[in-house]
Amino acid sequence: MPYIESKIAEGEHQQQDFKYAVNDARKLAATLSAFANTDGGTLLIGVRDNGSVAGVRPEEEAHMLEAAASVYCSPAVDLTTQVWRTDNRYVLEARVAASPLRPHYVRLATGEQKAYIRVHDQNLPAPAVLIEVWKGEISERPQKYFHTDKEKKIFEVLEHQETGLTLSALCRQTGIPRKILLPLVARLIRWKLLDMGFMQHVAVFRLVR
Repeated sequence: MPYIESKIAEGEHQQQDFKYAVNDARKLAATLSAFANTDGGTLLIGVRDNGSVAGVRPEEEAHMLEAAASVYCSPAVDLTTQVWRTDNRYVLEARVAASPLRPHYVRLATGEQKAYIRVHDQNLPAPAVLIEVWKGEISERPQKYFHTDKEKKIFEVLEHQETGLTLSALCRQTGIPRKILLPLVARLIRWKLLDMGFMQHVAVFRLVR
């Protein structure tokens, strides 16, 4: 099977997204941000959600894609593009690598900036805890392990929570104020003592077993 047909046959997943057409550079930017902030991925423009090929005008779409990557993403997202022809129609492929510069934010119409992550086949706003983790990864300050009563309380609360707790629930059950709990949880994730997952698109935290 030719390359592009095999890629389309994979469907949408953690590292692949389809766009039928490009009429909003910010929506493209959300996918680029999500791929760069997570595991990288491939965006196929000119393909419907069901995998049928709609086709695009490559030059026009490439211009919009470049704007999404460099104007609406901050810092800009690096990508490579390739034009493919199938069923006498053109598909524009954009490949994005996982970025060491995360978080990559998207500039919204309101002026707000929001970072995204890729979870299965969807782009979700990056939780505040994860952004704190990323900031710690790029910080030049060494992160030393230390154990206080607050960390002990977090471990005690999560000990019997197999599915994990949201940050709000963890805040309630530990009695630790959110502004203090958030960097604590981020530090424990960096130390690989806590794990973050998602339930119904909401971040939950659990002990690493």
